[in-house]
Amino acid sequence: QVQLVESVGGLVQAGGSLRLSCAASGRTLSSYDMGWFRQAPGKEREFVAAFSRRDTSTYYADSVKGRFTISRDNAKNTLYLQMNSLKPEDTAVYYCAADSDYGLGLSPGQYDYWGQGTQVTVSS
Repeated sequence: QVQLVESVGGLVQAGGSLRLSCAASGRTLSSYDMGWFRQAPGKEREFVAAFSRRDTSTYYADSVKGRFTISRDNAKNTLYLQMNSLKPEDTAVYYCAADSDYGLGLSPGQYDYWGQGTQVTVSS
């Protein structure tokens, strides 16, 4: 079983950048497909990005494609989400998640383990 801990998010102006990290313990991240999700107030949790353990391919929601980058550092057993050109609509609690099953998941229900979440606020 893996434990996931996200870094502290923060407040950033529109157009700015922020990098989130998700440190894993208990098992190596390479044992899982990994994902980032977010949840804004009053909205459902939505997919942001995913990282495949099989071939290290990545997948992004259309809303963040070209602005966000998901990556994994095996030596640090840490997952990252680099967020550039941030917009006020990116404001949400961000979660990292691990999926034991093969097949890159885009739905929160497919993921088995979750971090505690971290707040990202983008001001206009």
